[in-house]
Amino acid sequence: MITVTDLSLNYSGTPLFSHVDLQFVKGNCYGIIGANGAGKSTFLKILSGELDSTSGEVSILPNTRMSVLKQDQNQYNAYTVMDTVLMGNLHLYNIGKEMNALYEKEDFTDADGIKAADLQAEYAELGGYESESDASRILQGLGVGTQYHETLMENMDPRLKVKVLLAQALFGNPDILMMDEPTNNLDIAATNWLEDFLLDFEGTVIVVSHDRHFLNTICTHIVDIDYNKVKMYVGNYDFWYDASQLMQNLMKAQNKKNEEKAQELKEFISRFSANKSKSKQATSRRRLLEKITLEEIPASSRRYPWVQFTPDREVGKDILFVTDVSKTVDGVKVLDKVSFIVGHGDKIAFVGDNENAQTALFKILTGEWEPDEGTVKWGQTATFSYFPKDNTEYFEGCNDNLVEWLRQFSSDPHEAYLRGFLGRMLFSGDDVYKPVKVLSGGEKVRCMLSKMMLSGANVLLLDQPTNHLDLESIAAVNNGLEAVKCNVLFACHDHQLVQTVANRIFEFTADGKLIDAPMTYDEYLERKAGQEQA
Repeated sequence: MITVTDLSLNYSGTPLFSHVDLQFVKGNCYGIIGANGAGKSTFLKILSGELDSTSGEVSILPNTRMSVLKQDQNQYNAYTVMDTVLMGNLHLYNIGKEMNALYEKEDFTDADGIKAADLQAEYAELGGYESESDASRILQGLGVGTQYHETLMENMDPRLKVKVLLAQALFGNPDILMMDEPTNNLDIAATNWLEDFLLDFEGTVIVVSHDRHFLNTICTHIVDIDYNKVKMYVGNYDFWYDASQLMQNLMKAQNKKNEEKAQELKEFISRFSANKSKSKQATSRRRLLEKITLEEIPASSRRYPWVQFTPDREVGKDILFVTDVSKTVDGVKVLDKVSFIVGHGDKIAFVGDNENAQTALFKILTGEWEPDEGTVKWGQTATFSYFPKDNTEYFEGCNDNLVEWLRQFSSDPHEAYLRGFLGRMLFSGDDVYKPVKVLSGGEKVRCMLSKMMLSGANVLLLDQPTNHLDLESIAAVNNGLEAVKCNVLFACHDHQLVQTVANRIFEFTADGKLIDAPMTYDEYLERKAGQEQA
């Protein structure tokens, strides 16, 4: 379907990737992965024809219709939601408009009649008479109800605009579907619907995503951009990750064996080279030593931060008691008589669409807000550390560099210790002297995680810790929260993280009521789906 031949792309003389030879075939789903800046979105734009390569070519079979997920939310502000989706198949949309224009002519001629008949035939062949019902089905599947279908895009909530543009990309059964981060700002229900849609999709899917669960569910192949190379592997993301880690470990093990053998030979040579009776043997060993070369493990562009939480002390019997807590924000009741007790070993995930309720509860638990009603009581031995959804106050207007900023949260003020700690969080060299106010979103998140790790707290509160992070950093956070022996309360969109970390699920209804489910996330979703079908 798509053939990539000897493709290269250079920026200012530096290759982003080179000599790429790949083939994307019908019926497969390809997930494009790579470190930040590796060129994932750029490669997708080259495949779609939006960007030109430095050399090589991308060839697509003739009469192939390609659909690309649009990123500009304001591009279709002058159109209705329905028209925006129908424009996903622009040829079909234009035929429909041309037909309507002909039929609206006051001086309708015989020639117009012949042309209209031809257009009708093509329109029917392309599925035009079912197009609005198909578009409506996709919109509703993504959570855009029929009440919005004739609404102008400029009047739509930005979160719904994202879904409309996604519906546009999916509409009309394209041969090739290309999407850059399609699950961004999607709720769980919409993401699940999209996964099911793509699993049934018969064309070629090429997608860039940081959502590991999404990639694992839909992908038949992984396209990895690393070492300035683009390579394709069969399998989903987890298969690629496990295989790549195994390969790295095998190479390290082989290197260790080689190093041990080389050291053994060096010791022999040192011992016997002065001994005439052994000189010939020593010479042969020296030759053998020269032949041993350590297999070089390529320095991957991927960098995994070190995320490890170590509580200073174990929490006691009493941890946290929340009783009948209510809170109204901007005239909306976000929490209504919320009560729960946190027990030993509880790792609680906040899920669902009511993120205002999640954030409000975190702020009440930390004492930032007072509840309108009810009480919050922490156990005497419980100490918490908080990762807020909005970390602006920690960085805005702050002229401290990274070392200075981190020092205020560390019991060890020595620069060597702080630099070592920052190095493990991917801040190396002169990076540690950057003012914190100029850090990127992902860098600020890593700083906040560093602050939490230094706290020694035995209760961790995290409100959307994976926002702004790449796949490698998300995996590190996942591993850190999964391994820590303390209580964790967290809100997160990452399905895999929630599933592997949480043993208890909280969901807030639209009216602020709490659903408390002592089970894993997948078990909760299964139960919820069963209740909806009943």
